[in-house]
Amino acid sequence: MLALLLSFQLLMGGINLAPETRQIDPTKSKIQWTARKVGGSHTGIVQLKSGQLIMDKEQLAGGSFSVDMTTITDTDLSGEYRQKLENHLKSDDFFGVGSHPLAIFEITRVVPLGPGQFNVSGNLTIKGITREISFPASVEKKNGRYYATSEITIDRSEFDIRYRSESFFDNLGDTVIYDEFVLNVRLETEA
Repeated sequence: MLALLLSFQLLMGGINLAPETRQIDPTKSKIQWTARKVGGSHTGIVQLKSGQLIMDKEQLAGGSFSVDMTTITDTDLSGEYRQKLENHLKSDDFFGVGSHPLAIFEITRVVPLGPGQFNVSGNLTIKGITREISFPASVEKKNGRYYATSEITIDRSEFDIRYRSESFFDNLGDTVIYDEFVLNVRLETEA
């Protein structure tokens, strides 16, 4: 009898067992970057262009998002120095946004670690080069929206971003820019 009732509810749309795709709201999501060099660091933001999270019974099951690399900005400098750094980051020395305006991440695997906690693996494409990355993420639901947060460490040398990298050049001394940079990501879905 219970099986018959569940079948009827499924047919009538009373119970939804299929995963749901929730669109990420770019205006309410935030990606902050931090890059370090010998003797200091820089921070800034870059805007999400679009994306989606796939939720299965309120658990993260997949998704993807794209980042508009033309929006990369610095937040720790001002004036001429800020403009010079932003232009340099957009140049071919770094992200080459003229040829590669989008960075894309596609989830390939999600491993639950506990309530609202996951290990996420996926393919990250920067400058036309795709590499697999993994990172921990938290996902919670509030007021009909999902919020996903993570700190993601990326090795720029894997994407052929060579400028002042010890992975490609010797004897850089105190002009080294470290290969790893960190993204603090906060995604919010539409209700």
